[in-house]
Amino acid sequence: MKKFAPYEFPVVRVGGFPTASITRAGLAEVMVRDCLQARDKGDQWLPKVVLSSNGQGLALAGKDSAFSEIMNQADIIHADGMPIVFASRLTSHPLPERIATTDFFHDAARAAEVHGLRFYILGAKEAQNRAAVDAIRRMYPKAEIVGRRNGYFGSDQDDVVCEEIRNSGADVLWVALGKPRQEFWAIQNREKLRGVGWIKTCGGLYAFLAGDSPRAPTWMQKAGLEWLYRTLKEPNRLGWRYLATNPYAVYRILRYTG
Repeated sequence: MKKFAPYEFPVVRVGGFPTASITRAGLAEVMVRDCLQARDKGDQWLPKVVLSSNGQGLALAGKDSAFSEIMNQADIIHADGMPIVFASRLTSHPLPERIATTDFFHDAARAAEVHGLRFYILGAKEAQNRAAVDAIRRMYPKAEIVGRRNGYFGSDQDDVVCEEIRNSGADVLWVALGKPRQEFWAIQNREKLRGVGWIKTCGGLYAFLAGDSPRAPTWMQKAGLEWLYRTLKEPNRLGWRYLATNPYAVYRILRYTG
């Protein structure tokens, strides 16, 4: 039942991914515990890679075996889509709630303020990255941002980027490089980031923090319709993506849950 050793929370298979049955608050507690252990162990600590499951990811995994293998190397996968939560009700341990990364970040930042954890903000365009960091510092002045870098670098720069992150003393590395690049990057570079507590992929988080993308109304989030709200806001960018991925994601949820 529990894939994510040494964690104690139940894990259920939804859409083919082993998914943590845990609350946002519980996940924040796990983050704190892991990061404090990482500080004690230093270079002996291999970062925990924490990824999220949503319709786009389920569809990608079905079409790209390499992406599926990458997802299954994660230390924790949490549900970032309400359909995942709904489908989990068919399992022995229904997920208690959706853990959208855009919501979880605030739980993580509050925990960072209390426990003195340090963040590194990686990814997105330069202006958006900078605006996101400014927003974090306004909202959570006691959460230390020890470094930031935009996502416009090639694989030939990975060593330099990872060295910079390690030297910053970051406890949590937030990675917004877009799916699936961010998932591949996190797994492929974890050895170069020893001593960092968590590597947390975060997709479009910085756009929300920077104020570039509004969240859907709460009722749409709870109904699993945030994707529709985003499509209506950005039809040219997201319309085809959701049309292409949602039906296949539903199939995988029905076929590979339980």
